[in-house]
Amino acid sequence: MITSPRPPLRPEQDMNKRSKTKVGSTPEGLLSSILQESVLSQKPEEKRPGLTLSACGDTEKSEEMADVAVVEQTECIIEKEPPWEPVKATESQSSRSSSDADLATERSEDNDSEDVEEHQEPLKSQTKLPDPEVEEPCMDDSASYVEPKKAPSEKTTQSTKRAMCSAVFLFLLLLVGGLGLHLWLYGLPTSVAQLAAQLELHRLEGVGLVPEHCSSDCRVQLVESIPVGLYPSSSSPGPSIADSWLRLLDKANSSVHIAAFYFTLRDSDVQSYHPSDSQGRKVFEQLKKLESRGVKLQVAVNAPQTSMQDTAELRAAGAQVREVNLSAVTGGIVHTKLWVVDQKHFYLGSANMDWRSLSQVKEVGLSVEDCSCLAQDAFRIFGVYWAVGGSQNGSLPPFWPARLSALSSADKPLDLNFNGVPAQVYLSSAPPPISARGRSDDLSTILSVIDDARRFIHISVMDYLPLSQYTEPLQFWPAIDSRLRAAACTRGVQVRLMVSCWEHSPASMFIFLQSLLVLSRPPLQCNIDVKIFTVPSTEEQMKIPFARVNHAKYMVTDRVLYLGTSNWSQNYFTHTAGVGLVVNQTGSAVNQGQQTLPSQAERLFLRDWDSDYASQLRVDDLDVCPHRRGFAHRCC
Repeated sequence: MITSPRPPLRPEQDMNKRSKTKVGSTPEGLLSSILQESVLSQKPEEKRPGLTLSACGDTEKSEEMADVAVVEQTECIIEKEPPWEPVKATESQSSRSSSDADLATERSEDNDSEDVEEHQEPLKSQTKLPDPEVEEPCMDDSASYVEPKKAPSEKTTQSTKRAMCSAVFLFLLLLVGGLGLHLWLYGLPTSVAQLAAQLELHRLEGVGLVPEHCSSDCRVQLVESIPVGLYPSSSSPGPSIADSWLRLLDKANSSVHIAAFYFTLRDSDVQSYHPSDSQGRKVFEQLKKLESRGVKLQVAVNAPQTSMQDTAELRAAGAQVREVNLSAVTGGIVHTKLWVVDQKHFYLGSANMDWRSLSQVKEVGLSVEDCSCLAQDAFRIFGVYWAVGGSQNGSLPPFWPARLSALSSADKPLDLNFNGVPAQVYLSSAPPPISARGRSDDLSTILSVIDDARRFIHISVMDYLPLSQYTEPLQFWPAIDSRLRAAACTRGVQVRLMVSCWEHSPASMFIFLQSLLVLSRPPLQCNIDVKIFTVPSTEEQMKIPFARVNHAKYMVTDRVLYLGTSNWSQNYFTHTAGVGLVVNQTGSAVNQGQQTLPSQAERLFLRDWDSDYASQLRVDDLDVCPHRRGFAHRCC
């Protein structure tokens, strides 16, 4: 079929045709190009004249050039199988391309109208749409199309797979190694309870536990109980222990936790009425009212109890009471005296939950308010007692859970402010079997305080005995005694030791104390001094059992204050539960009107040391403590 040349187009006609082509170019332009390629493939040697639009008119040469351009463009489109978008870009490139496309469309409509349906279906199946802005290169008939290399993407995929495999392998290796280390350290769990305990190990602490925000600006008071008739009230440097307990109960909003040796806040344990139990009764009544105020009360008390009336009434008032039978697991008792209120305030000291400790026994303690950083740590010690009391089989758990791990220690003390003066503070506990991870051992703490002293060591304890006081066979226990001798004889530190004389004092204690005094003789001349403190009693007061004694348990040096709940003999550190607190304010800046806690404790000690109630112990004394009747089993 031969087509006669078309008349030349005018510019305005060219513009109209281009606009029409652009609007309706979706299938027609591309279909016409493909149909034209079909015709060319059937008749490769037949030449088709074409028209070229120019400003000067049409010539045969321009027709041949246009014909060649149409063929090349059609071949390029067929080889690349472009979608609809490239046609839009191609048709908008030049007027010459638009004219040629129109010419190809007319020829296709005249000769091959039946081929439209054959080519329309493949075109509709095209899904990959290249960027219309990118002009695809066209190649000659003789040139073969080269497929783009995909090796870089394949290499990237392989590298990603290798990295993922390596990461999974390393993870599995660490998992197997950690499991093996865990089994090597703790063994294979033999029960569900043991497995549950292992799942709460400190190794998982970072996963489940989030450190709580706490307050470090603390208000601290050194509190004291003075037996009736001993000192005038003005001689005490701070409030009484009874007043501090009542103040803490008034501040309670959510919880009160108490760890105690026993509960006898009223005189119900004795046959006769004693008016001096009034302070204890006030405290007891406030404890009973806590539940009505919406405050939870939990009490961990030593078992067995000799008097259960107070704890029974507290239970009836809504308190939770657990008896902790520590003798079944460590061979000792719960000798701790600890209060924690709202996990913000706490009390620690020598006073038992006993009416005599508030009026008939000399006690020393520490009341701390608005100090949640330290109170939360004290609460964890209470949590250990509570867990032991809740044990069904009367045994210690194989592992202490992470929630009971220490928040302070000798290696990592808390940086706090005590009444505006910077202080480094930590808690210690005994015995080691009931000390959770990170908790400083109470005995080790005492030894470290002795070793740290530079100028003086002042000690006030009820009992000081380098023996196993409550176990058989009798064992020599020189741990503390040796450190005091070394401090006085090798470092020149002044050692002053004040112990108590009462009806339950062990006779052997005074022999050991006299052996210390021997070191002060020439040529050694070690700086050691010992005094015996005796609380005077009337005939009526002497009838009160377990009263009229200096029950304090603290040590102050030129650098540190240690305040605890234990007497200084072996069993209190190896079998019996006790707690200690260390306060170091060495080098802290003290402004006018401020004072450090160690300086307050030093003045308290010197008041008792210089009083008429403290008598000098001599090496040749025979009847050192005439009031002694023999010591009570696990007393005070």
